[in-house]
Amino acid sequence: MTALPPDSSTSADERAEAAAQLVSRRTLLAGAVGAVGATLVNNASALLAQTRSPLPSPTALDDPGKVQGRIPSELGERSPFEHPRRRVNRAAPSGESESPLQDLYGTITPADLHFERHHGGVPVIDPARYTLLIHGMVERPFKFTLSDLKRFPAVSRVCFIECSGNGYRGFQQNVMKREATPSWIDGLLSTSEWTGVALATLFREVGVKPGAKWFLAEGSDAAHMTRSIPVDKAFDDAMIAYAQNGEAIRPEQGYPARLLLPGWEGNAQVKWLKRIELAEKPFMTREETSKYTDPLANGTARMFSFVMDAKSLITFPAYPNTLGRGWCVITGLAWSGRGKIAHVEVSTDGGTTWQSAELQPPILSKCTTHFRHLWKYDGGEAALMSRAIDETGYVQPTRAQLVAARGAGTFYHMNNIRGWKVERGGKVFFHMEG
Repeated sequence: MTALPPDSSTSADERAEAAAQLVSRRTLLAGAVGAVGATLVNNASALLAQTRSPLPSPTALDDPGKVQGRIPSELGERSPFEHPRRRVNRAAPSGESESPLQDLYGTITPADLHFERHHGGVPVIDPARYTLLIHGMVERPFKFTLSDLKRFPAVSRVCFIECSGNGYRGFQQNVMKREATPSWIDGLLSTSEWTGVALATLFREVGVKPGAKWFLAEGSDAAHMTRSIPVDKAFDDAMIAYAQNGEAIRPEQGYPARLLLPGWEGNAQVKWLKRIELAEKPFMTREETSKYTDPLANGTARMFSFVMDAKSLITFPAYPNTLGRGWCVITGLAWSGRGKIAHVEVSTDGGTTWQSAELQPPILSKCTTHFRHLWKYDGGEAALMSRAIDETGYVQPTRAQLVAARGAGTFYHMNNIRGWKVERGGKVFFHMEG
């Protein structure tokens, strides 16, 4: 409807009535637009609020096609149906958190689930003020900023980091417990894609002198973590990493930069790296004399045992799983600091017989590798084990073999075979092999 034109055929009263109707319709339309606008604003606010809060409960999603979904957000979130968590052990010095190996897929550990192990807590470091000093037996001592490091050609590689004390609880009789998850046994292990600058590039930049055979790596943490590393490793595959899984390294992993030594024990891969000093001999720091050495039965000690030997762990079935009769797939992880995993064997009768497991690609050097083995459970008792063989021919030892080689007082590099006992009825518990 339109207003009557003010022509000669309409009276003044008719024109006044038409004008009143026009104003009334405009007021109505304005009110409707305002109501729609308010509804849109309210809906947008509600959608925005959804980006900051968990998704609706499962019952509210019975027909998701009838519900407006969330709008994009600045940071992604896991589904509310997925809630992996690290197990935190605050009893250790500065605490530790363990990756939930039994809850992960593939080989890459999400950055927020990478294990933590600290000696002086996590320092807060301003990247704009960060520097890395390289000095000692070099031609040109230099202090690199983070921007300097990022100007060098970047390199990336996928590899695991494992604490040298990982698996200790699965080795010692006095701390072993049946109700132990894979995370509790070997959770100080994680795999990431690391990006940074090759340490060899920096060493060529400063001109390492021929007589330099070792370098000292020192961290910025309150413990002033320091370790001596052979120079040969720097010219092999070491790097100064500033990124992990596509983002800047997180604070608990050494932000803004850390030392990465693929295949070597985690303690030597100094986080929050601030200084490298080159010298002819190792520096014999606290962390490589009173700590991170293995006392042997003959009164000597095993020092500078950097390489993490071949190891494997069944992650399913494991505590607290319960199996039903029938076919199941035994799955797990295998890794070696010496190179690629060549073979994994699985036993379901406590090591009496062994069968070859299937390795799941990709199979990368110094990286965790998934394995799987199809098994038919008959409802009775069983003892599950796995053992890894790497490309050098090294075979993961039994606990008895490890004790014979090092004695029972050893603490680090516990790579002995692990076991799970399946009780009659299918309940699974940790079982110390040997």
